[in-house]
Amino acid sequence: MLFNSIEFAIFLPIIFILYWFGAKKNLKIQNTLLIIASYFFYGWWDWRFLSLIIFSSFVDYLVGIGLSKNKTHKKRKILLLTSIFINLGFLGVFKYFNFFAESFADAFTLLGQSIEPTRLNIILPVGISFYTFQTLSYSIDIYKKKLEPTKDIIAFFAFVSFFPQLVAGPIERATNLLPQFYRKRKFEYNKAVDGMRQILWGLFKKVVIADNAAGYVNDIFTNYTDYSGVTLLLGGVFFAFQIYGDFSGYSDIAIGTARLFGFNLKQNFAFPYFSRDIAEFWRRWHISLSTWFRDYLYIPLGGSRGGTWMKIRNTFIIFIVSGFWHGANWTFVIWGALNAIYFLPLMLMNKNRKNTDNPAQGKLLPSIKELFQIGITFFITVIAWIFFRADNIWHAFDYLKEIVTKFFFTHYPLNPQSISPKTFSIIIIFFIITEWLQRDKQHALELNIKTKKIIRWGIYFSIVLIIFISGNFNKTEFIYFAF
Repeated sequence: MLFNSIEFAIFLPIIFILYWFGAKKNLKIQNTLLIIASYFFYGWWDWRFLSLIIFSSFVDYLVGIGLSKNKTHKKRKILLLTSIFINLGFLGVFKYFNFFAESFADAFTLLGQSIEPTRLNIILPVGISFYTFQTLSYSIDIYKKKLEPTKDIIAFFAFVSFFPQLVAGPIERATNLLPQFYRKRKFEYNKAVDGMRQILWGLFKKVVIADNAAGYVNDIFTNYTDYSGVTLLLGGVFFAFQIYGDFSGYSDIAIGTARLFGFNLKQNFAFPYFSRDIAEFWRRWHISLSTWFRDYLYIPLGGSRGGTWMKIRNTFIIFIVSGFWHGANWTFVIWGALNAIYFLPLMLMNKNRKNTDNPAQGKLLPSIKELFQIGITFFITVIAWIFFRADNIWHAFDYLKEIVTKFFFTHYPLNPQSISPKTFSIIIIFFIITEWLQRDKQHALELNIKTKKIIRWGIYFSIVLIIFISGNFNKTEFIYFAF
């Protein structure tokens, strides 16, 4: 079920009413209702893959119980490896089997031998990369004795399948989200209102920014040989806004929806395009995944504690694995490696923690230096996004070559699936200004409680009006559903 659909607009208020009024504040009933609602939400896409979530939940629940009962290192390690093997095994079969089979065949072709790869005729379950990592972190944290395993199977199943963030994150840790299923929850008006604001801004980012940008991006990337270099560069910029509006929009709706039910999810995006270097960008972009790889891969590998070679190795590993997590295509691997190259100079010069505050802290406008840093960081990010968006490596390199060799502007792309270029440009400017003014907040519509009522409702009305006038309502799937 899509957040930007009529079905969800009907589904959400029904579950909300049943949750707060039907369950009568009974914790077990509320958690059970959330499981049923979550399975319905996920099964709306394809009910057959519910078995994967249920099986994964059972495995990690039993592994957690087993880890608490077994004290010997060997048995505990076997249990952890069981969880890792099963969860990553699902990913390997559904997401990467065909990729490895085809890459293996291509390698033999380069050696002069032609073989036909064995392919599996299966589709990728929506959200498998997200809920797999969520359950994995539970088992790993128990193994490391950072978390006590739960014996409340209903709370655990609700934690794994919690519908707001089930299919595209944020990837929640059991240490943060699971205890919230144990505690009695009461309806808080201010929290619910703020959740509705975040949902509204997330919808704006999805249907107005991302889905309108998508029309131009698809046209430019498909017909890139017909356009000038400036237009192709603009296509990369539009894709930067598309993927940000799409993914952070999903996170905003997920976090806002969770707040309606009394849950607090962690911030997943912190206005990343205002970053002054690539290290700051990765502290602000897809925070739940970046910190997951930091805690469960980078630090166990030694982090930055070793010598120069170890720092370089670990940096490339974490970025390449992060790229590969996004999809079974060499373009994602190149995207990850390119970001590692961007990051390395900062790390080797010990400047990767330089910009930890907000840009232009306490000021309305950035300094010339900060503006330059933001511009450079955004530009190199756009270049990396070209690899992310391209169909394959050769498409990406051809696209970049066309930018360099045909740089002069010829004409602006026109796409009937999107609003006019002039209108879209005005909306993008409005979007950037709004996010800049709210860059120290959790989301762009987080308003001071003292803000006058007429101003608050004026803002809501304006955004709703823009959504209805300029929104793209083709029920486009979120990009990260594919990951």
